[in-house]
Amino acid sequence: MSISKPIADALQNASWIRRMFETGRVLKERHGSENVFDFSLGNPFLEPPEEFQTALRGLVNSGEPGLHRYMANNGHTEVRTAVADYMSKSEKCDVHADDVVMTVGAAGALNVALRSLLDPGDEVLILAPFFVEYLFYASFQGGSPRVVQTTDDFDLDIPAIEAAISERTKVLIINTPNNPTGRIYSEARMRELGDVLARAEKRLGREIYLLADTPYAKITYDGLTNPPLFASHPNTLIAHSHSKDLGLAGERIGYIVVGENAAHREDIRGALTFCNRALGFVNAPALMQKALALSINASVDTSIYARIRDRFCQGLKAAGYEFVAPQGAFYIFARTPIDDVEFAQALQRENILVVPGRGFGRAGHMRISYCVEEQVVEEALPRFAKVMSDVQNKPH
Repeated sequence: MSISKPIADALQNASWIRRMFETGRVLKERHGSENVFDFSLGNPFLEPPEEFQTALRGLVNSGEPGLHRYMANNGHTEVRTAVADYMSKSEKCDVHADDVVMTVGAAGALNVALRSLLDPGDEVLILAPFFVEYLFYASFQGGSPRVVQTTDDFDLDIPAIEAAISERTKVLIINTPNNPTGRIYSEARMRELGDVLARAEKRLGREIYLLADTPYAKITYDGLTNPPLFASHPNTLIAHSHSKDLGLAGERIGYIVVGENAAHREDIRGALTFCNRALGFVNAPALMQKALALSINASVDTSIYARIRDRFCQGLKAAGYEFVAPQGAFYIFARTPIDDVEFAQALQRENILVVPGRGFGRAGHMRISYCVEEQVVEEALPRFAKVMSDVQNKPH
């Protein structure tokens, strides 16, 4: 075999999201893009807010000397200071610039963090439904992923997490608001999780790190907010990107932040900075760093996503679909009345693209991404209704 066995195995189980995206590309070539309803990829359609556009134009036109040169491996000092100020407010604690490492998106942040923390064979607990790449990130950085299911309504299953912690557990990854379910883990539930991790640390005589992935933190609905995460467990790292809240998915600008009360804080800072370089993520793009620092408090208009969510949920419910309404992000994780792959294929015949739930570790469901124009939802809803009706009325 010309490629490594781990990569060959990974390719066999490659992302369902990308697989459906490629299917969509073929369908669009065949039928025209206006006749294909693609809900497969979480690719934000809202353009970056004016604050970011103004900052970017100003930087490009400034002629600032050295704007595009290398910087320190953890990022520009003034950018990390801006991020630290932003995180101090959102987390209601004291974050320092040296706690921040600028990364190539949240994906870079997660990989850098895992490589910094894991010894070969250390266990990484991953909560299902999960963002599909977590399994690969954990295994590629030397860890052993172990999946723990959440509750039926996708909340943290505290007893299941506690039961899953073993002698080898080193990291627990959480994602709130969650992709693919839209679930926000409440402050009270996060305190319960922190208590579980504290008991486990005392029993094992070592740290267990909570690695929080938060790219949807600003995309929340119904007056809900993402809870402060550093308060739940001292040994917490937060991986964040502005792909969603600033509409910068293609720019891959993010960071990893170490909690002020984390054990071995100085060592972790140094490891993150080293791994950022050694893994090849060095550096987060200079221009995007500077533009982010000038617009970090801005956001796309999340009320647009809320309006699309409400209309989509209304139409799907009327058609007989069962789901827990998302509290954040821009996905609906609906039950399928038959096998999830089979149902996704039935929707494909109506030129609708969704992702089977088994790709996220929860079969019998499908992820519907609604970061699309409202008209796309309106035109697709009758097709969703037709497929559900056809399946329900099909003789068994």
